[in-house]
Amino acid sequence: MPAAPTVSIVIPCYNAEPWVAATLESALAQTCPDKEIILVDDGSRDRGLDVARSYVSRGVTVIAQANRGAAAARNRGLEVARGEFIQFLDADDLLAPDKIERQLAVARAQGPLSLLSGQWGRFEQTIAATQFRPEALCRDDDPVDWVVTKFEQNAMMHPAAWLVSRELARRAGPWDERLTLDDDGEYFTRVVLHATSVRYCADALSYYRSNLATSLSQRQSPAAWDSALLAIELSIEKLLAREDSPRTRHAAASALQRFVYESYPGSVAQHPRVQARIQALGGTELPPEGGGRFQLARRLLGWRLAKRLGTHR
Repeated sequence: MPAAPTVSIVIPCYNAEPWVAATLESALAQTCPDKEIILVDDGSRDRGLDVARSYVSRGVTVIAQANRGAAAARNRGLEVARGEFIQFLDADDLLAPDKIERQLAVARAQGPLSLLSGQWGRFEQTIAATQFRPEALCRDDDPVDWVVTKFEQNAMMHPAAWLVSRELARRAGPWDERLTLDDDGEYFTRVVLHATSVRYCADALSYYRSNLATSLSQRQSPAAWDSALLAIELSIEKLLAREDSPRTRHAAASALQRFVYESYPGSVAQHPRVQARIQALGGTELPPEGGGRFQLARRLLGWRLAKRLGTHR
């Protein structure tokens, strides 16, 4: 029986025909020699599965399943992954060739419960145009401090930036298959809170493809907002279990208040319950975000009417 690989690269794929070949090439190009690449096609309706199967001869494992969502596809990949570390990679994102190798060098010194992050940038067509900007979460950090910053500043880390040890993934548990929108935000918040530390590798680069019309993050249906709220509430539960203090309660209240702002007026059914929870946490002074036109309108008319008038766009 062959030795287990050092890293398993798990790629969920749904209708990613235009991009999946480039994603697989970036996975195959990783300079760490001991790797396996597992692509789970989640019931694609385009030719993405055919493209993926053309890579089987190059050692890529391809699994096809009925459409159950990205979280279920990642869990299926985890079920068959044999690596000591897990690299999640969406089927439209890319890795620098030495991304994993650089993180592994840090991981060996830190131990299996340290979580590795890296520098990431946004691109639309080619990575030559990638914009790497300072991000609040791109730093070494204590896990609770990291989540507080995420909530207070609405900061993010895209999935491919991480490298997760198998032991840490085991302790955090599987992806929550109830979630569609922000399933990655909830999962990695949970992983962070099971870690002993977060270690940032500035030279481990990944590329986040942005502004796709098909992206889950573009969905604004009531069901998508329900998923976003559940993701926040689950993350808050884990944060307060780790540290229940004035600063974590304020961060939790700010995350919920931001949800109220962002989901209005498209999905308001849960707002009374959310507002009650915000007050129970101690409240927050967080203002709604928006440009100068919106800020002027909200001061004159209130933020709800200002949003209805479209001044936030």
